[in-house]
Amino acid sequence: MLAGDVFCLPSKESTREYLTSLGDALMQIDTDAIQEAIEMLRVTRDSGGTVFIAGNGGSAATASHWVNDLGKATKRSGRQPIRVMGLTDNISWMTALGNDEGYERIFSGQMENFAKPGDLLIVISASGNSRNLVRAVELARERSVASIAMVGFDGGTLKELVDQPVWVRSEKGAYELVEDVHSAICHAITRYLVDDRPEPGQ
Repeated sequence: MLAGDVFCLPSKESTREYLTSLGDALMQIDTDAIQEAIEMLRVTRDSGGTVFIAGNGGSAATASHWVNDLGKATKRSGRQPIRVMGLTDNISWMTALGNDEGYERIFSGQMENFAKPGDLLIVISASGNSRNLVRAVELARERSVASIAMVGFDGGTLKELVDQPVWVRSEKGAYELVEDVHSAICHAITRYLVDDRPEPGQ
């Protein structure tokens, strides 16, 4: 550090304020909406459908993490594995679509090769307005693919477009808060599906 530079550590109060806001947001989660999302995942799993998951930025990282959890961790349930595909993870295909057809096509362009009735699309977005996610949901509707959106802020376009929104109510711009709550919701749903074991004799 150069002489004269000022190095500011975040205050304990700032940390406490953020954690309090996070706790408040977690307590306001609509658990009925989460249960509906769980049922949609169970139906897709049991019918052998494919779950597609997509997001941008921090939500892309959440999507990729959740693909791992749904694909690997839920095998412990003893039920058939979840067929899950991360639309954020095929970098070469995603960048080719972005370069050749436009960034709004990076997810729907992949889904065109796979999506069919009985599948499920999950999109994750703080704003709910990402054009590439909107296009993916529009394609899902055309293909009779069910859809879930995890959104924040005021819910944006996606909140009204999907079959089941999971809405984290927050101030616009509260990205960290929304992303943390979305991650917690993903883990809660995964935990449920891990514990969703067949009854004896099934």
